[in-house]
Amino acid sequence: MRAMILAAGLGTRLKPFTDKRPKALAMVNNKTLLQRNIKYLQTSGVTEIIINVHHFPDQIKDALDSYHYPEISFKISDESDAVLETGGGLQKAAWFFKGTDEPFVLMNVDVLSDLDIRKMLKHHNQLDALATLAVTGRETSRYFLFDEKEELCGWKNMHSGEEKFSREVAAIHPKAFSGIHIISPRLFSLMKQEGKFSMVDVYLHLAKTEKIAGFDHSSTRFIDVGKPESIRQAEALFAD
Repeated sequence: MRAMILAAGLGTRLKPFTDKRPKALAMVNNKTLLQRNIKYLQTSGVTEIIINVHHFPDQIKDALDSYHYPEISFKISDESDAVLETGGGLQKAAWFFKGTDEPFVLMNVDVLSDLDIRKMLKHHNQLDALATLAVTGRETSRYFLFDEKEELCGWKNMHSGEEKFSREVAAIHPKAFSGIHIISPRLFSLMKQEGKFSMVDVYLHLAKTEKIAGFDHSSTRFIDVGKPESIRQAEALFAD
């Protein structure tokens, strides 16, 4: 299985650490976020990983050279010229996923979870979804909205009140996104945007005609390691 780790962000929420280092190299119990998520993907059956870089890219490349994962091959997608966000970053790395119809994993470098990727992949395949999004019932500022079949139908920002809908449904179920996707390569032929763009708008547009599914993993461990205080929380949650 192939995967992409999104590590190009500036990590502004993790300042002052990210003033001199990329967020991917923030430490949780003596291991970097990047190292932890490489190991996480490896144990999930991933053997090929591409990592996008922008903020202190050489530090990430040097870190990869120092890690010992002989069972995994790594590639770099260099976004040194400009951060492309999730959608643009994935599109730039599309070449890495060509030549196979096998679904792949896309994940943020600053999330930690023990979500069972294999179980999520099985769910994705059973539904024949274009993409499957890991979600939970936790409170957050932005929600993906799903219908009664757990298929994406909208998005809402709780702070601004902004809402976007792909279609009308009888009942709406808000879920917090965990930054982990399973995507079928067919998605690339349907992405029409160029440059810098978010996957949120891609999914909302495609959900009008395609199946974008949710996979609820509320019973598993999860944390968004986006702020200095969340490092301490992550160390307690993932003490093992």
